[in-house]
Amino acid sequence: MASSSSYNSPCAACKFLRRKCMPGCIFAPYFPPEEPQKFANVHKIFGASNVTKLLNELLPHQREDAVNSLAYEAEARVRDPVYGCVGAISFLQRQVQRLQKELDAANADLLRYSYTDISPVSLSVPPGLASFQQVPQRQFTARFGNEASGFYRQSTTTAYTFPYALPWTDSSSEDISEGGGAGGNL
Repeated sequence: MASSSSYNSPCAACKFLRRKCMPGCIFAPYFPPEEPQKFANVHKIFGASNVTKLLNELLPHQREDAVNSLAYEAEARVRDPVYGCVGAISFLQRQVQRLQKELDAANADLLRYSYTDISPVSLSVPPGLASFQQVPQRQFTARFGNEASGFYRQSTTTAYTFPYALPWTDSSSEDISEGGGAGGNL
């Protein structure tokens, strides 16, 4: 809130309207001479007399927020005459929805990976169900090159393996440590 009387120059509103800025000018505290475009946008969209009526109807402590809101809406309306700030709001809402979907997908991936990385110690199987520890899984043996951007082909044989690595078996034949990441078989 800059007062135009301390600088002896008219506020941006009075300068734009080409009138003398009086000591009790309603615009002076909110449209300083350093920000002429702020009032120009507000005047173009709302008109000086409408803004004057609006500010006179408000309590003094509410005026600054009202002017800031008018200035924001006027600038948005100048940039986008059809939608104004509603266009910016809907754009941001769509962006939030898209990011929420990405976050949900990432959380689902984390849950899926955390359940596949359960250690055998943390799984307590009742003695009568020891035969059900083997879970059918697909084995993936070969990797596509440029096709399918590096996805693995399913093997023709289906093996019964644990969904996690057993600590006492060292069956690391042709695993990731042997191959590179740039195509070819792993």
